Amino acid sequence: MKVTVSKKTAPETPLKITTEFIKLEAALKLANVVESGGMAKNMILDGLAKVNGEVCTMRGKKLYPGDLFTFMGQSFVIVGDEAK
Repeated sequence: MKVTVSKKTAPETPLKITTEFIKLEAALKLANVVESGGMAKNMILDGLAKVNGEVCTMRGKKLYPGDLFTFMGQSFVIVGDEAK
């Protein structure tokens, strides 16, 4: 008998933006996972954020609709404003 084990991941929380993109630092603040821009900057530079599955240390990284970022065990997916 063959047994397959898969890691269950938490669902992503949608993070709606009304612009073409959002910078990673601003996305962390919008998602309310950091208290300030300074805190976001330091935590990103420490390698605590992942964008599309890879560690990202660029606080100005542009995130577009469809991009996924993970921070401190929480996952968020960027969604655009379809009501244009």
